[in-house]
Amino acid sequence: MAKKRKKRYSGIGGQAVLEGVMMKNKEKYAVAVRKPSGEIAVEVENHPGVLHESKLFQLPFFRGVVNFIDSMILGTKVLNYSASFYEEDEEDTAVDKALDKISGGNGEKVLSGIVTIVSIALALGIFVVLPFFISRYFEGFIRNHSLLMIMEGAIRIAIFLAYVALISLMKDIRRLYQYHGAEHKCINCIERGRELTVENVMKSSRFHKRCGTSFIFFVLIVSIVLFFFIRVESVLLRVLLRLLLMPVVAGISYELIRLAGKHDNFFVNLLSAPGFLFQKITTKEPDEDMVEVAIASVNAVFDWREYLSETFGYTWDEEEA
Repeated sequence: MAKKRKKRYSGIGGQAVLEGVMMKNKEKYAVAVRKPSGEIAVEVENHPGVLHESKLFQLPFFRGVVNFIDSMILGTKVLNYSASFYEEDEEDTAVDKALDKISGGNGEKVLSGIVTIVSIALALGIFVVLPFFISRYFEGFIRNHSLLMIMEGAIRIAIFLAYVALISLMKDIRRLYQYHGAEHKCINCIERGRELTVENVMKSSRFHKRCGTSFIFFVLIVSIVLFFFIRVESVLLRVLLRLLLMPVVAGISYELIRLAGKHDNFFVNLLSAPGFLFQKITTKEPDEDMVEVAIASVNAVFDWREYLSETFGYTWDEEEA
């Protein structure tokens, strides 16, 4: 077998779900969930994405906004799927029936859309609007605009860190973070040129440059830079401009995370280092059962043997393949 070489980009990505892992490769994704019975359930579907046929939304910076929306929609969908294995059998509520009637039987999709919109609105309120108003309390003491912008950014980062640290104290979230670690370990195992086995995955790193946590870090830093140039007197206009700039922030952050994921050099590693610090909170070491679930998800959408053969020069016996 080939020796371990420099990390190579594989193109696969994923997300932790309730007692499971979602892995996505191009337009196909798989969700593997450990059912209460102990069996691993795997569902494979296509997700071409929002406005995927538009050439405009495939261009740099524009694609970041669309990918963010896609991630939110798909993330909500797979979380609902994983949760369905742990919900008690209950009759549809009046709200469920009303949504189904209005939407022609697509009540679940409508509800997922509402949840996605509400989640985005809450995120903007907590991580964009709230830090702005907190920083305004210091305007009477600090007259320097640049210093205030830096303080607002620091408050934004502090709120995010406090949020992820507090929810990590919850048992279910901690297990989610462990599955997050299993997802990263599987991708790192493959991209470092190792066979996808439980033993190899367990030895791999739980930190990855293309992690959503690192993306959020880039969002926080890029927002500090862009908001630095907002110099208007109206409080309402300052808030509005911050909200309007968020798609630009997302677009730039996506290109940075994309750059980090495709390259392995000193500059990129330095750029990724703060995101790795964040991942110390949002990823935990998984157990072997969790790794088995993550491997099942990878196997459903990605031919890692072919990837190792083409990228690292591996050869396989017919019985192994």
